[in-house]
Amino acid sequence: MSSVNAPAPTGRQQSTPAGLFEPRRLLVSLPAALRKLDPRLMVRSPVMFVVEVGSVLTTVLALVDPGWFAWSIAVWLWLTVVFANLAEAVAEGRGKAQADTLRRARTDTVARRVPAADSGAEEPVPGSELRIGDLVVCEAGDTVPGDGDVVEGVASVDESAITGESAPVIRESGGDRSAVTGGTRVLSDRIVVRITAKPGETFLDRMIGLVEGAARQKTPNEIALNILLASLTIVFLLATVTLQPFAQYAGAEQSMTVLTALLVCLIPTTIGALLSAIGIAGMDRLVQRNVLAMSGRAVEAAGDVTTLLLDKTGTITLGNREAARFVPLGGTDATELADAAQLSSLADETPEGRSVVVLAKQQHGLRARDEGELGNAEFVPFTAQTRMSGVDVTQDGRVHRVRKGAAESVTAWVAERGGTVPDDARRTVEEIAASGGTPLLVASENGGAARVLGVVHLKDVVKHGMRERFAELRSMGIRTVMITGDNPLTARAIADEAGVDDFLAEATPEGKMALIRQEQGEGKLVAMTGDGTNDAPALAQADVGVAMNTGTSAAKEAGNMVDLDSNPTKLIEIVEIGKQLLITRGALTTFSLANDVAKYFAIIPAMFVTAYPGLEALDVMRLSSPQSAILSAVVFNALVIVALVPLALRGVRYRPMSADGMLRRNLGIYGLGGLVAPFIGIKLIDLLVSLVPGTGS
Repeated sequence: MSSVNAPAPTGRQQSTPAGLFEPRRLLVSLPAALRKLDPRLMVRSPVMFVVEVGSVLTTVLALVDPGWFAWSIAVWLWLTVVFANLAEAVAEGRGKAQADTLRRARTDTVARRVPAADSGAEEPVPGSELRIGDLVVCEAGDTVPGDGDVVEGVASVDESAITGESAPVIRESGGDRSAVTGGTRVLSDRIVVRITAKPGETFLDRMIGLVEGAARQKTPNEIALNILLASLTIVFLLATVTLQPFAQYAGAEQSMTVLTALLVCLIPTTIGALLSAIGIAGMDRLVQRNVLAMSGRAVEAAGDVTTLLLDKTGTITLGNREAARFVPLGGTDATELADAAQLSSLADETPEGRSVVVLAKQQHGLRARDEGELGNAEFVPFTAQTRMSGVDVTQDGRVHRVRKGAAESVTAWVAERGGTVPDDARRTVEEIAASGGTPLLVASENGGAARVLGVVHLKDVVKHGMRERFAELRSMGIRTVMITGDNPLTARAIADEAGVDDFLAEATPEGKMALIRQEQGEGKLVAMTGDGTNDAPALAQADVGVAMNTGTSAAKEAGNMVDLDSNPTKLIEIVEIGKQLLITRGALTTFSLANDVAKYFAIIPAMFVTAYPGLEALDVMRLSSPQSAILSAVVFNALVIVALVPLALRGVRYRPMSADGMLRRNLGIYGLGGLVAPFIGIKLIDLLVSLVPGTGS
C-alpha cells in the first residue's frame, strides 16, 4: 500500500422532512405516550422512573392534603413524564408508519418450486413453506416469494416496495447483482432463485422489526450515559433525603411535595427524557436516506469512525472510464485515427467502447456507421479474453483490418501480422498509465504489415466535489483510503487527483482484510462498503460494513448496514449521521446538566430563606414567593423537554470540524445556553404564576 498526501472530505446536511413535529403527529403519538406510563416500561429509564414515582407520591399527598400548590406540582410532574414519553413516541411514530407500508408489501405468495435449476418440472407451494436451498421459478408478473440469489437467467425487477425507487433494476446470475428480496416483483423475463432465508427471517421481516423499533437495543454509549444519569439520580436522591434532617434542625422543615419537586428539578430529567428519542431519531435519519442499520451500535460506530475505505469505481470515480483524447502516432492524421478507433469500437458494447464512438463524433464530426454502410464487413466483438474489438472490411478483394484494445493485446496482434510497435507508442502508453489513465492501442492492416495508428486515452473521471468532501473528512480527523484493482501507478494518480489520504492498489479480499485489521490494531474504527461475495469477509471485519442492496446475500449478511439505493458514496453521509447522533446526545447532555444551576438559585433560597435570611442574596431572579419559585422551576423543567424534542428528533446541525472545535462549540452554545435559558424561563413563568390569585408574595 502506498501513501499519497492530499486534502480531502465533506458532506451534505440534509434537512429534516416537513411535519416531523407537527401537531397531528403529536396527537397520533399521545396514546402511545400514555401507554408508556406502565412502570414496567418506565423502569428502563431510571431518571424518568424516579420522576414517575415522584408524580405518584405528590398525587397521593395532594389527595391527602389538597391545595393549589400540591395539585400544581403533581400535575406538572405527570406532564414531565408524559412529555418524555411523547418524545420517544413521536420518534417511533415515523418508523411504525414505514413498517406498515413494508408490511403491506409482504404477501404470502404461491411459489413455483423446481427440484433443479435445469429441470422443467414445477411444484406450486405456499411461500411460507419454502426452505433454505429451495429453487423457485419467477417470471414476468410474479412476486418473488422469498430472499434468495439468482442462479439462472436475468430479469427486470420492481423493488419500489423496498427502496421507494420506481425505476426497475436488473438482477442476474453469476455476479454481484444476483440478490433478490422477497416481496419484490419480476417485470420481465425469467429467473431461477435459490432461497437463502427462512420464512419470517427475510430481509423484509428484518426491515419491519428494525424500523418500528422492535429490534432496537441500547447502544454501548447510551448504556454508559444511562449509568451516569442513574448515578447522578442516586446522588441527588441521597442529598434530598439527607436535606430534611438539616432543614428540621434549622427550623425550616420542608414538605414531601417540596422535596420531591427539588429532587425532580435537580436530577438530569431533560437528557433522561430525550435520550431514547435521540437514538431512535438517529436510526430514522438513516432510514430516510434508504439505509437500514442492523443495530444502533453500528450507527454510533459510524460516528466514531477514523478510517474510511472507499472503492474507487462508482464511489470516487463515475464508474466507467471514458475516452478523453486521441493521440495519433507515426504521421497518422488525427481524423484517420479517430475514424479507425470508431470503426473498431462499433462491436464494443462496453461503456468504454461507446465513449470512443461518442468522442470521435464530438471532436471530428464522425457519425457512427452500421453494418449496411460498411458493405462486406465482419465485426470482431470485444471479449474479456481477447481484450480487443475491431472490424474486417473486404473491398476489391482486399481485407482491411482494424483493431482497438489493451496495449498488450494489440501489440501481440501487430506482431502476428509482421508489424512492430514504435518506441513513441510505448512511451505514450506508459505516460497515460502513469497519469492514471488507461491506454488503448489502435492498429490496422491493409494488405501489408500491421501498424500502430495511435492511442486512445481512457480516463477515470473523478466525481465533482470529491476533493472538497475528502478535505472536510480530514478536518474531522477521518483518514480516507481508496481501494482499487488498478496498478500502483494508476492508483496513485487517481488518489492524488481525488485527494484521498492513502490507497490500496491491486486490492484482493486478503489485502482488504489485512488493511482493516492493521487499522483496528492501532485502535481505529474502520468503515467500508462492498457488494460482492469477495467483500463479505472485509465487511464482517469492519466496524461499519455497508453492503449494497444490489449485492450478494453473503455481502448483506456480513455487513451491519444495507444501502437500499446501492450508492457507495452514501458511506460518507452515514458517517456524518453517526457523528450527528453523538453530537446531539453530547449537546443535550451538556444543556441538561447546565440547566440545574439556575434551579439551585430558584429553589434553595425559596426553601431556606425564612431560616437563613442571608440566602435572599442568592435569589437573583427575585421570584415572587417561595411556592411560586418552586412551581416555576418544575414547570420550566417540563416545558424545556417539549421545547427540545424537535432538536432531539432533527439532530444538532452537523458542521465538519475538529474534536476540539466541536467541544468548544457545544460548550459555547449548549453549555452557556443551558445556564442562561432557565434564568429567563423560570422568571417569565414566575411572572405568570404570580398573576394567579393567592400565589403571589
